[in-house]
Amino acid sequence: MNVDEELRKIKEEVLACKKCPLFKERITPVIGQGSHSSKIMFIGEAPGAKEDATGVPFCGRSGDFLNELLSFIGIKREDVYICNIVKCRPPKNRDPNDLEISSCKNYLERQIELINPKIICSLGRYSMQFMMNNLGLLNEIEPIGKIHGKVFNKEGRVFIPFYHPAVAIYNSNMKDSLKKDFEKIKEYVD
Repeated sequence: MNVDEELRKIKEEVLACKKCPLFKERITPVIGQGSHSSKIMFIGEAPGAKEDATGVPFCGRSGDFLNELLSFIGIKREDVYICNIVKCRPPKNRDPNDLEISSCKNYLERQIELINPKIICSLGRYSMQFMMNNLGLLNEIEPIGKIHGKVFNKEGRVFIPFYHPAVAIYNSNMKDSLKKDFEKIKEYVD
């Protein structure tokens, strides 16, 4: 199977997608970006305004801090894969709803299958809940404030939930917490 070709097919499907009302207001869906052979995948919740304008995940202030976190642990952004659960921007950057998440679920599950990362890192509580459900960790779900940075080994993968990088923009005291959590990735990178 040609991973690049299969990911291109997903991109075409997302570009043509009309499964939920978000397609009506989007500028550009945000499919994903990075290495198709990455051992690390970051999954956010949904695109914001800058992402919608560019099609690039995490390209605004949250993305700048994500880049800083990656640099802090010695990993280049181009060596990871970054995507979101929901591929189109919810109006006014509101949280994605169940219909939007279920409409995009198949795209993300296929991206995970194709890239086959060793480590999956959720960024925010919606992606944390989605991935914990997806990995059969429903009984482990707690508020993100309790389990951020906790390492789960499931189905041959390492899963680590993180706060969304935006929390550090609104509360600079959270930067150190995120850096400490990100250091856990280094333990699992060859």
